Amino acid sequence: MIRLQLLGLTVAAALLATGSAHAAGDKANGRKLVYTCNGCHGVAGYTNAYPDYPVPKIAGQNEQYIINALHGYKSGERTHPTMMAQAQSLSDQDIDDIAAYLSSLAK
Repeated sequence: MIRLQLLGLTVAAALLATGSAHAAGDKANGRKLVYTCNGCHGVAGYTNAYPDYPVPKIAGQNEQYIINALHGYKSGERTHPTMMAQAQSLSDQDIDDIAAYLSSLAK
């Protein structure tokens, strides 16, 4: 019984370790890549022309949220023409780098 419990704990630990294994983003490269993001997301009080809505601030946003959002735009799951075009040009590593940099900024 003890062996079975130890085996279960070992398997659970291995799954957690592999499930959380994620290539860390390179903040320095992310800083270089966000220059186009600042055109909309870096302007205080900027609103989109059509449809009319405020552009969200992304500095200090949660890293995984940024990764999920960019992958969503890239796959077409999220639809916004400008964001879809931007995301299409990004590799998975670029997305990780951008998310690492933006999430490191103070809100």
